[in-house]
Amino acid sequence: MLTLLVLLGWAAPVFAADVGIPAVSVTTGEGGAENYSVTLQILILMTMLTFLPAMVMMMTSFTRIIVVFAILRQALGLQQTPSNQVMVGLAMFLSLFIMMPVLEKVNQQAVQPYLDEQIGVVQALETASGPFREFMLKQTRETDLEMFMKISKTPKVSGAEEIPFTVLVPAFVTSELKTAFQIGFMLFIPFLVIDMVVASVLMAMGMMMLSPVIISLPFKIMLFVLADGWAMVVGTLAASFGI
Repeated sequence: MLTLLVLLGWAAPVFAADVGIPAVSVTTGEGGAENYSVTLQILILMTMLTFLPAMVMMMTSFTRIIVVFAILRQALGLQQTPSNQVMVGLAMFLSLFIMMPVLEKVNQQAVQPYLDEQIGVVQALETASGPFREFMLKQTRETDLEMFMKISKTPKVSGAEEIPFTVLVPAFVTSELKTAFQIGFMLFIPFLVIDMVVASVLMAMGMMMLSPVIISLPFKIMLFVLADGWAMVVGTLAASFGI
């Protein structure tokens, strides 16, 4: 990143002399707003794209969904079915469905005004953070938020908009993991009961050398299919976010 900035700064005079467009420049507009050159805006955008996977996992509903799916697959006793690609893809599209109201707010309040040149880059980023902040605060437990504020020695704030993202994001992820494990625990119980019943029956029949997992797996799959398990799990996950 630093090397790229140095190279752009070194090539700025040559680029400006040949084309007439400054490579890296910041100008102050009306009302003190700062306007960045196109090259610098592209550089900022490419830098943000490197953080996109982390933002998708840490600032959306993706973490809760993928953890619940992983626990469900473990409870069923299926090691590779559904595959990781299928689970991640389903988690991505379900996250898109859940986050759609937030993305629509970001588009209306930040993206479109920026494309219409009504606001600058910095103001657009600040405006776009508002809907995400609102979503994360709604899903974050107060105890987790207070814990991270205490650890970071952040002074008390008068409003939610003053909570820094360095405190809000880890508190949100911690709350998401806790909620995901609670949902996973509830999903695990019926399959655990089936395993215990099958193990007891095999032991009573003297078939101690036969693995209970082999016998219980068809019954667990049958129970999951008859109960329309995937619809129940996906519906429960969506409802847990208030949708």
